[in-house]
Amino acid sequence: MKVLLHTCCGPCSIYPVNILRDRKWMVMGFFYRHNIHPYTECMRREEAIRQYAESIGMKMIFQQDYNPEVFLRQVAFRESNRCRMCYHDRLYAAAKTAKGGKFDAFTSTLLFSRHQNHELIAEIGEAVGKTVGVCFHYEDFRDGWKAGREASRELGMYRQQYCGCIYSEKDRYFRPAETT
Repeated sequence: MKVLLHTCCGPCSIYPVNILRDRKWMVMGFFYRHNIHPYTECMRREEAIRQYAESIGMKMIFQQDYNPEVFLRQVAFRESNRCRMCYHDRLYAAAKTAKGGKFDAFTSTLLFSRHQNHELIAEIGEAVGKTVGVCFHYEDFRDGWKAGREASRELGMYRQQYCGCIYSEKDRYFRPAETT
């Protein structure tokens, strides 16, 4: 089986790559970047996955350009649906890349995170796969959450503290002052 793995970052890739390779599947990574803010964060994540992929001999496809404006325009005034739109963009780009590369299926490291909406990712992945004409492989990789995080620490890998977009960065760090 030849599978394209949408990779959001290095730490979230470790466990899914190991699981898929244990099945003797050929795994190639795909790094999508338009949703990641700021640019310096995007580059840190890209460098982490690049180094990891090289260390394990995994080929990668890196999205060209950097257009967070596209993501921001899509979600402006629809912030409550931002994850749905973001999942769709990333999975659609992965599906198109998988179809063009004649992969049997595509999947995502988003399915590793306990913080992501798995039901929504599965729904969107299936729909996008049908539209594009390539199979979406859903697998719940959360069982490896602890092992993956420990492995990333042992490797000294850059570990981000938020999902990627400006909104998730705000959710992670902004704490409004208490009013008296």
